[in-house]
Amino acid sequence: MKLNQIKIKNFRGYRGETIIPIQNLNVFVGKNDVGKSTILEALDIFFNENKGVVKIDKEDVNKVALANAENEIIISVIFDELPERLVLDATNETSLVSEYLLNSDGRLEVVKTYPNGSGSAKVFVKANHPTHEICADLLQKKQADLRKIIKEQGIDCENQTRNAVMRSAIWYHFHGELQCEEREIDVTKGETKDIWEKLKIHLPLYSLFQSDRKNSDGDSEVQEPMQFAVSQILKNPELQTTLDGVAEIVTQKLNKVAEITLAKIREMNPEIADSLTPVIPSPDSLKWKDVFKNVSITGDENIPINKRGSGVKRLILLNFFRAEAERRRTEHNIPSIVYAIEEPETSQHSQHQKQLTKALIRLSEAANTQIILTTHSPVIVKELNFNHLKMVLKDGETKTVVSVEPGQLPYPSLNEVNFSAFNEITEEYHNELYGFIENEGCINEFRNGKQTMAYTKVLRGGNTRVEQIILTDYIRHQIHHPENVNNVRFTEEQLGNSIRDMRQFIKDEQLIAVVE
Repeated sequence: MKLNQIKIKNFRGYRGETIIPIQNLNVFVGKNDVGKSTILEALDIFFNENKGVVKIDKEDVNKVALANAENEIIISVIFDELPERLVLDATNETSLVSEYLLNSDGRLEVVKTYPNGSGSAKVFVKANHPTHEICADLLQKKQADLRKIIKEQGIDCENQTRNAVMRSAIWYHFHGELQCEEREIDVTKGETKDIWEKLKIHLPLYSLFQSDRKNSDGDSEVQEPMQFAVSQILKNPELQTTLDGVAEIVTQKLNKVAEITLAKIREMNPEIADSLTPVIPSPDSLKWKDVFKNVSITGDENIPINKRGSGVKRLILLNFFRAEAERRRTEHNIPSIVYAIEEPETSQHSQHQKQLTKALIRLSEAANTQIILTTHSPVIVKELNFNHLKMVLKDGETKTVVSVEPGQLPYPSLNEVNFSAFNEITEEYHNELYGFIENEGCINEFRNGKQTMAYTKVLRGGNTRVEQIILTDYIRHQIHHPENVNNVRFTEEQLGNSIRDMRQFIKDEQLIAVVE
């Protein structure tokens, strides 16, 4: 199963229902505190049932919703690439299609609600389901109830020992009158509960790597990722049983040594022997992590990783996170995986950012793998395609998440995305906009009516001439002729104003750029 859409309502800054499309690689961009990380954390709550990285509480309820007496957080995930059949037990097989458990788009939509931010969710499937009075709640009916309907309605059904078969026979009997409508079906009741338990086996593994992860062992994961690896490995139940067995054998042998020693002491001084008692820690109190406290990774010239730069340490930690998630997926036979990574650019040089982005793109192309990122890095954005990007926008209390399409942008380029998402003002983007307007033959039209300023131009032979030109040309000349030091350098504010003027002109004139 793969994620197709996410819906969030009344969770933190998301007031109304916000629909977020999901592909194999999804990179959320936007200004600070606009709600990018909230999306990743909502998914952690949904998939890991409040036992993952993020714990939901009443403070997560949207404040505006709360003021309007709405205290229920709703997180929904829509899936495609669904299992064709579900085996409820050895003799009972069914499917989502035959049980009318798909929404009107033919996808599985699972809705989890959290009243007042409670960690215990109510779970529903939103499905295009029969509403006919006889056919509406067949999934909640017991076998005897289904048989009664078949008998009273005179329905032909040879096998009345399998509930799925009886439901299909009833629905088929009323197939022209089912009156299917989208409704939420509680998965904690009747046979829907069994279907949901089987469906959970097919859900992807969701692993969240936060930008500010912390270690509970006194030493940051980033300082020594292998310490965290040890703690994760020791959580394995089978390994813990083995270690408990070792501790028990050692305890037995120590008790035997203590008994022999005390016996020898009694031969010399019975009074001392009677006052001595061996104290051996219980197996539960043993700190096995301390046995491996010196485990580490060394790099070039045997330099420990925890002595390397923060960027290298974080890169190692990120890939440990990937390895650990893949290990869990394999051990538990989970069919697919979703890697969610906050700000992979943290502490990374721009060249590392490019390499990391290429690696994540390749990873997203692997079977049964989806990746969700948040980023503030223009470097990462420029390594992506438009279809990878999703812009998180805020207008007052309303938040929207839009897939970035060239037709939505005043000027369709990744520089435009960086300007819109991060307000990144660069000479490169200025050149790009100027060149486009010039190539369209509209540069003189753009200049018309704009205020001019003095620019000292250097002529051949070294002579100079003062010309009156608009701000955009002033900046253009200075970018392309840095050797001319006869003019005051343009400011960041002027560069931004010129970029905004050109974007507005392109939009007003409805010029269309070709995206290669």
